[in-house]
Amino acid sequence: MNKLKSWARKLKRQIYILYFACRDNRVSWYAKAFTAMVVAYAFSPIDLIPDFIPVLGLLDDIILVPAGIWLALKMIPNHVLNDCEERAEELIRQKKPKNWMAGGLILLVWALIFVWIIVKAVKIYT
Repeated sequence: MNKLKSWARKLKRQIYILYFACRDNRVSWYAKAFTAMVVAYAFSPIDLIPDFIPVLGLLDDIILVPAGIWLALKMIPNHVLNDCEERAEELIRQKKPKNWMAGGLILLVWALIFVWIIVKAVKIYT
């Protein structure tokens, strides 16, 4: 169980690193875009596969998020990662960040996707 907590702590730290990398001007636009999607998905309360579905519900948390983090970390230059790692460590030491603006934006995006799906479904069935 201790290994699992350590693994989760490491993932959380890496997400904070990606959060800072996403805002760094030295990162290419495509790496920023992918990194922003990974960070948004990791912080989002809404999953691609709902957690209540047995086994499959946990797959996105166990496979998709770590795979996205790994790929995003590979896209960012090492010197940028080192700087972002220092900033993330400082932030973790101080306290956990609360970014209500980012949370609201994530909820807005999911709401727009939901509305788009409903509009498409209504058009198909009418």
